[in-house]
Amino acid sequence: MKVVIIEDEYLAAEKLERYLLKYNRDIEVLIKLSSLETAIPWIGEHQETVDLFFMDVQLTDGLSFEIFSTISVEKPVIFTTAFDEFAIDAFKVNSIDYLLKPITFTDLSKALNKLKSLKEQFSRHPEISPLVQQLGKKSYKDRFLVRMGNHIHSIPTESIGYFYAEGRDVYLKRTNGKKYLIEYTLESLEELLDPKKFLRTNRSFVVHINAIEDVVVYANRRLKLTLNPKTENELIVSREKVAKFKLWFEGI
Repeated sequence: MKVVIIEDEYLAAEKLERYLLKYNRDIEVLIKLSSLETAIPWIGEHQETVDLFFMDVQLTDGLSFEIFSTISVEKPVIFTTAFDEFAIDAFKVNSIDYLLKPITFTDLSKALNKLKSLKEQFSRHPEISPLVQQLGKKSYKDRFLVRMGNHIHSIPTESIGYFYAEGRDVYLKRTNGKKYLIEYTLESLEELLDPKKFLRTNRSFVVHINAIEDVVVYANRRLKLTLNPKTENELIVSREKVAKFKLWFEGI
């Protein structure tokens, strides 16, 4: 089994590797990664060589769940964390188990035994595997219904430049400059939109990649975006999202 450990605490990563080798000497730890910035491009290029990921939930530059909204992770994952508040989010993605720190060898063994059992079940019933894979494929919203007076319009996502919030209201801004009030929150839009095309850049904006005309390095390591159609106020990428924005904008 080939394993990748994504963990920002050096000692925790080393301890996990020791436990893995204690469980089975044939396990190979391919690499230990410590951040979203290093993990996302590595997974994008080398995922086919991996059998299992161990991911710490809280990394130095964000939550590891952001990996799943940036690229497609097709291999099983065991999450590790010091907190139990992320358990529900963990099982929304392809998580096999959720281990609370400090992790014991017994915890690790049970998780790996669970993975082994699942693999054996699928090998005995190969007809199940394609069905599970199909269920795991997420589809994204490609049209939005908007209302103008007594008229209802269907707006394709490809014609949307961005979504933005003003107070409690959220608006859709088309590439032709027209805007519409919609009954969605920005948080729900993050789940509904294709993450390769749309990104939440700060508390107020979800932006289509094709709407970006210019990116300028701004104060305090932030980024300033110029969009088409133009925004009424400056659009600044929040500091905690800069690393994710760069990877997304590069197409990783």
